[in-house]
Parts: sequence; C-alpha cells; structure tokens
Amino acid sequence: MTPLVAVAVLIAAVTHASWNAIAHGIKDQLLAFTLVGGGGAVCGLAMLPFVPAPAAGAWPYLLASAALHIVYQVLLMRSFTLGDFGQMYPIARGTAPLAVTVLAALFAHEVAGGRQLAGVAVASAGLVGLALWGIRGAGARPHWAAIGAAVATGLAIASYTVVDGLGVRAAHSPLGYIAWLMILEGLVIPAWAVATRRGRFRAEIRPFLARGLFGGLLSVFAYGLVLWAQTRAALAPVAALRESSILVGAGIGAVFMKERFGAPRVAAAGLMVVGIGLMLHAG
Repeated sequence: MTPLVAVAVLIAAVTHASWNAIAHGIKDQLLAFTLVGGGGAVCGLAMLPFVPAPAAGAWPYLLASAALHIVYQVLLMRSFTLGDFGQMYPIARGTAPLAVTVLAALFAHEVAGGRQLAGVAVASAGLVGLALWGIRGAGARPHWAAIGAAVATGLAIASYTVVDGLGVRAAHSPLGYIAWLMILEGLVIPAWAVATRRGRFRAEIRPFLARGLFGGLLSVFAYGLVLWAQTRAALAPVAALRESSILVGAGIGAVFMKERFGAPRVAAAGLMVVGIGLMLHAG
C-alpha cells in the first residue's frame, strides 16, 4: 500500500463516518436510508454519461454486491434503531477487517504476508477493543439483539468488500463500477419506503431531504475512494485502514452527541497508528 492509497482510504474513512452519523441522526431510519440510497442513485445516474461502462466480467459481481449492500443497509438500520451510534458503529465496522483477511485469502488468493497480517491484526485489535469498551461503557446489560445486528452488519461488510474488490478489478473502470453499483443498490430501499408509507411519504421525508441527500453524496465519494484503492492494494489492509472510520465516529460522537471519548479510545487510536505503519511498510 503506497502513501497515496493510504491517504485516499483515510479520507474515505472520515467521509464514511460522517454519512453514518447523518443517517443515525435521522430517527426514522427507513427515511434516513431512503435519502442516502436515493442520493447515491442520483449521483450514479449523473455519472453514467461521463464514465466508461464496466466490462462484462464485472456484472455478476455488481449484481451480487448490490444484493449484499441491501442486506447491509437493512442490518445497519436495525442496529441503529436498537442501539447507540457510539456502540453499534464500532461493532459493525470492527468485525469486518479480520473477516476480509480470511475471505480475501479464500476467494481472491491474497494471502497476507507476515508484516501485513500483523498490521491487520494490530489495527483490528484496536477496533475490537474499542467496540467491546463501548458495550462495557453503556452502563447497562448488553442489548444482545442490537449487538447481533451489528455483528451481522460487519459480516455483510466483509462480504461485499471482497466481492467489490474482485468486481472493480474486472470492471477496468472504477468510476463506471461505482456509478452502476449506486444505481442498483440505491433504488430498492426508496421504492420500499414509497410503497409502505404511501400518502405519508412526501410529508415525512421533506424535513430531512437536504441532509439525507448530502449523506448520499458523501457515501458515493467515500466508497468510490475505497474501490479505487482496491485496484491498487490488497483487500485486507484497505479494509483495516478504512475501519479507522470508527475513531472518526467516536470523535463525532464525543463532539456532537456528547459521548465520552476516554482513554480506551486513545489506546485504540494508538493501536491503529501502529497497525497502519506495519501495513504501509509490508513488502
């Protein structure tokens, strides 16, 4: 992983945490993800005239990824409905990097070297530790349904990460791939919201329109950077570095949601820095 790729993924991490915070801030999660998905689909449609179409070999991956992203969004909606942002976001993101390492070895034939594997493991230790601290710091019994939804979300993240890593490489057009992915995944939840809310839909969504669509724009930008990075680096370190968004999410929670940051999150940040250093110097 080159420094340029690392910077791109770190920017994606900040952007990703930002749109998740926007989505969590809209209490009606169906409306939140309707706007984020709809905003992403609009961006994808706007990109189509200006980007090359993905190669034929990428389409099976695109269709599989769109289905996995929809599952991911449903699970994330569920976890955000049941639990606090400062707990659910770290659990959902923290379970993904090690799962990606295993799936990448099985399906992408990317077997991590010693230093790269150490970097992923150290970074993941910081992320998982932060997630566990979030559960402990809740001051109440763990909400197992929320935790289960967040862990399942993490496994969905790992699955679509590997599928998209293979798909964007087969596409020969990262921009074309992201445009079609946003269209395919972005219209399902809005269609469901329109069908279920019927006459109430316009009135209910209007107060959140600008905020939600901005979240959709951020989601396209964040994942576009990740897809580009996956064409230039192995999947596992990109996934681990991307999940530094957990620390950004913790910062957003501390500043805007009055959640405590604390020494455990500082320690998690230190482990992330060590892990990033190992991944950048893996050869």
